[in-house]
Amino acid sequence: MILTTSFCSRLFRSTLLPLTACAALMVGGGAVAARHGQAPTQKQGAAPPSDQSGSPSALTEDQIIAIVNGQILTQRDVEDRARLFAVSTGLPLTPEIMARMRSQLINQLIDERLKMQEILGRHINVEPEQIAEAIHTIEARNGMPENALRNRLKADGISLTTLIDQLRVQIGWMQVLREDLGVRSRVTPLQITQREQALQNEAGRPQYFISEIFIPVIDPRHDETELSFVKTIITQLRNGAPFPIVAAQFSQDQSALQGGSRGWMQEDNIEPEVLSVIRKMPENAISNPIKVPGGYAIVTVHARRTIGKQMGTLLSMRQAFFPFSSALNPAEPTDQQKLSLQKALHASQTIKSCNEMESLNTSLGNTRPSNPGLQVMERLAPQMRQVVEKIPTGHVSRPLVAPDGIALIMVCSREERNLAQQTPGQIADQLMNERVEQASQQLQRSLRRHAIIKLRPAAKTVLSHG
Repeated sequence: MILTTSFCSRLFRSTLLPLTACAALMVGGGAVAARHGQAPTQKQGAAPPSDQSGSPSALTEDQIIAIVNGQILTQRDVEDRARLFAVSTGLPLTPEIMARMRSQLINQLIDERLKMQEILGRHINVEPEQIAEAIHTIEARNGMPENALRNRLKADGISLTTLIDQLRVQIGWMQVLREDLGVRSRVTPLQITQREQALQNEAGRPQYFISEIFIPVIDPRHDETELSFVKTIITQLRNGAPFPIVAAQFSQDQSALQGGSRGWMQEDNIEPEVLSVIRKMPENAISNPIKVPGGYAIVTVHARRTIGKQMGTLLSMRQAFFPFSSALNPAEPTDQQKLSLQKALHASQTIKSCNEMESLNTSLGNTRPSNPGLQVMERLAPQMRQVVEKIPTGHVSRPLVAPDGIALIMVCSREERNLAQQTPGQIADQLMNERVEQASQQLQRSLRRHAIIKLRPAAKTVLSHG
């Protein structure tokens, strides 16, 4: 479920505190006016009671919503998925939002039942290690420490099974598609060369780094339910819900496993309906609903470039993170927080190499990954770019204080590079993604056509009022 995220969010979840917070840590007192840029955290995840959720009728959690090829889908399944969405995005799930989401959640869970039946029918086994790695990827790409998502779900009373079931379907479905593709799942050197030549012929034309959420429409003659749901998701995204997590939860495109990321795409490979929108969109904006064949798309553009040439500064960096045992109150830092700052100041003056920085981070428990991966200077969040630009190569930053700890950043190397040149590996991934997505849509339509789906009266009422 991965998507390119800002370096700032990969370093730590919270906005950096002003330097006056460092002073407060050092002197241990005084009122400091520090705006964190975040609203106070409140406990999310408790879905509203069924009879207050906007549903046309009160539903008990164990009530059967639908029977999919003999397998039941209950109201509890729907509510658990809604709670998972609320917790993972950090946004409250109001009765009004839940009412608009419920019909789409039912349809999504029906599709997941069909996919899981196909996975089991082919005797495909998703190993626990694959699911654990997927959870780790979600946490890493959203700046969470290890086990943070698991602990958050537990704290909000949500079974980890809800997340595991969704990941098992996504991973298993990818294996189904690879089986179906057979020899077409291998990209040959000739095919890579042909795509490279095509890119050379398009030199000078624009490319877009985009992410997308795709919501399918069951009946094109009546798409009011899906459109209402898409508008709800757009509102949540514009209110701050993380695009990668929302895509992973709701997108029915295979890019959901990458957090909706479709990577760099040239205009010829983008749907005309989407292209006309992204040409005009500001970067990092969230589009309005875009009607595309088969459903609706929500798109965001991360960056633009010209095929053939885009010079940029490629950064190799390392970080060390000093975690706080409790959230920082800048006016009243704890003894542990003051000591952490003293240690960070000492390290910033004595660390001389990236290897030393990695060793330091290991000694601190690897709360944040030491290596955030190669970063492009021009794509960093403005606040982080201002910090990194001032760090000479081979030197360490000043301590960067956040509510949950202190980070040190070291720039290991800077390299000017033509970022528009795609590697053979990137081209192979793009070709494979195109094939997988086409196969997925075809197989999903086939499963729906041949399925026996019995909707109970409660579900019919919800879907007709969605």
